[in-house]
Amino acid sequence: MSQPIQPPAPESDAAAGSAIPASAAVAYPAEPARTGSIGLGIAAAVVAALVAAAAYGGIMNAIDRQVGYAAVGVGLLIGFAAGKLGGRNPALPVVAALLSLGAVYLGQLFFIALALADYGHVGLGEVLDKAGVGGLHDIWREATDAMDYAFLAIGGFVAFGAAKKAGD
Repeated sequence: MSQPIQPPAPESDAAAGSAIPASAAVAYPAEPARTGSIGLGIAAAVVAALVAAAAYGGIMNAIDRQVGYAAVGVGLLIGFAAGKLGGRNPALPVVAALLSLGAVYLGQLFFIALALADYGHVGLGEVLDKAGVGGLHDIWREATDAMDYAFLAIGGFVAFGAAKKAGD
């Protein structure tokens, strides 16, 4: 009659001073790198840029001036959307910064359109139809000062950092 094979008894770790036996130690794999879709990140950033531009222009119209915090908000929204959905792709912070520059610019154009609509007591659609983007850009170019460019830079800088941070 054969005897069943017994596994060796675990060594006692009590002598080594450990309360956990060596056989109970579990190795956990490293956390996998966060992945995302660059296409999804860019799409989310574009949608966020359009929403942020409208909100930025609306806020400026409501208070009748520009506020640096609003440009920071534009950058945060776009950068966060790009990084969260796009992951760690190194192109996303650059894309987010460029989209933020565009969103702040579009927000300023939207503010001009809203101001013209209020001043002329006409609808926004009529202003956009008559002036068009080219006419709004001409007005923007004539009225632009250093602060306008500073707000563009602030939005781009914040978007770049937010996309890097959210992608981690």
